[in-house]
Amino acid sequence: MAKSTSKPKSSKSTATASRGSSPGSTASGSAAGSSRGQMRDAMTPFLTAPEIAALTAKLAQQLMQDYRGKDLILICPLKGSCIFMADLMRQLDMPVQVDFVQVSAIERGGTIRILKDISMNIAGKHVVIVEEIIDTGRTLSFLKTRLLASSPASLRILTLLDKPARRELPLQPDYVGQTIEDRYLVGYGMDTEEVGRNYGEIYFFKQ
Repeated sequence: MAKSTSKPKSSKSTATASRGSSPGSTASGSAAGSSRGQMRDAMTPFLTAPEIAALTAKLAQQLMQDYRGKDLILICPLKGSCIFMADLMRQLDMPVQVDFVQVSAIERGGTIRILKDISMNIAGKHVVIVEEIIDTGRTLSFLKTRLLASSPASLRILTLLDKPARRELPLQPDYVGQTIEDRYLVGYGMDTEEVGRNYGEIYFFKQ
């Protein structure tokens, strides 16, 4: 899901320099690759691929313990959660269905709207929203209300990372891989102006 996080002020100049030569503004593939590399060089590693895999496996075990023998539907908010969702699904040794939704704020702090709704009938089913990170909770709260209107048997929220310091609404996830402090993260589905989602590890901007 598109996040409404904001970078620490001390990292603004670094981020701006990187975005100035982002893939969307370069004329060649080699220049785009160079831009991505330069941005990653300006960041500090936060979670390695093995650490992410360990958190994902832990969350998958919790889901299998709680939903074994039940009809489970995982809802993936686009775009940020898609990589985590794919890895989580592969860890689940049980039947599971998947659907996708895209929710976005028209502007920061503004009205929230659904760009793509779910296509499944979730009435009477057990539903888990899968997020890569939760910060303000505004769009997620909107999505939760929307899904509850479809009368699922249960609705829970799972997130790889939880950033409660940024919360604007009293939203509490049911499954949390790791609680983190207020840092602007890039990688593993998280982006800065659509760059960095494809990184296999998670980084934050250097202070």
